[in-house]
Amino acid sequence: MRKWIGWVIAITLGLIGGAALAVSQMRHRGLGDDISVGPWTTARDIGSITTDARTRAVVALRGLLALPTSEARYFTASADSSGRALSGKCSYTLAGGIIEARWWSVTLYDKGGWLIVNRWNKHSVGSAAFAPEQQGDWRVAISPDEQLGAWIPTAGDADFELTMRTYRPHGTLASNPARVTLPTITRGECRP
Repeated sequence: MRKWIGWVIAITLGLIGGAALAVSQMRHRGLGDDISVGPWTTARDIGSITTDARTRAVVALRGLLALPTSEARYFTASADSSGRALSGKCSYTLAGGIIEARWWSVTLYDKGGWLIVNRWNKHSVGSAAFAPEQQGDWRVAISPDEQLGAWIPTAGDADFELTMRTYRPHGTLASNPARVTLPTITRGECRP
């Protein structure tokens, strides 16, 4: 009888450990990496019946209520345009132009996919923050220090990632997202 108890405990611990590892692996991946555009990655078919099992698992944990690509396209970045990890100790400039979508936003998350608490209760900037004449050339500051204008606080020293959501994509963004021009992420000063 004792032998069976040992086996039950070993199997239970194995299942719990395996599930925890799987959740951890999915939490630390972006919303797909089929397509890369500079530092940004996206999945080819989030929200469709042809989505692979890994992408479905990531969306279940990190992209709750993800829409099909005809309604929205999601891009994630965990590095700047030079390939360096995004760090909460550093300031960045996100610079972009026309995004072929009805509306877009950029949100800052921790590496587990959660919003980072900050005293400003500010986590994202959307296209509505820019006047129509600014849509072709806009800038967002990403920094641990408060900035004037469009700004997202890093609120700590930990590494982070950015998610860009584009709603109702059209043109090249809808037909061939690998060929679009997405915002650059340029690192500025860093704290010691």
